[in-house]
Amino acid sequence: MTDPNASYPNPQQYPSPQPAGPLSPDDDKLWASLCHFGNILSVLAPLIIWLVLKDRGVRVLHEGREAVNWGINVAGFMFACVVLTAFVGWIPIFGWIVSGLLWLAMFAVGVLNLVFAIIGGVKVSNGGAYLYPVNIRWIK
Repeated sequence: MTDPNASYPNPQQYPSPQPAGPLSPDDDKLWASLCHFGNILSVLAPLIIWLVLKDRGVRVLHEGREAVNWGINVAGFMFACVVLTAFVGWIPIFGWIVSGLLWLAMFAVGVLNLVFAIIGGVKVSNGGAYLYPVNIRWIK
């Protein structure tokens, strides 16, 4: 059992945290490429990287924004397809056909997401920039 009267360390003993400096060019390139590769998992990976490091690197700022926008579009499409499948799946014949087509569309978008994320990550890690095709840019 701990002593409720135990004293806490003096806050003056510890130095205050310093703000993080800018990323080195190699780290900037690494984290920017990880934003694209993170889209393979979900939109959360590039979103977290972008929110944490966007003020520390120009490449992370731009490439992360592009990756997050793509992830938002993919996640929104998948969510809309699941909702539509849940509604029309109950309709005999027609609903089943539409549900099957929606599942195929989700599979196709998942494959495109995998391919575009790998292409984007490789391009950025080689020093280039990548813009996803047919990307609605929600974050400017």
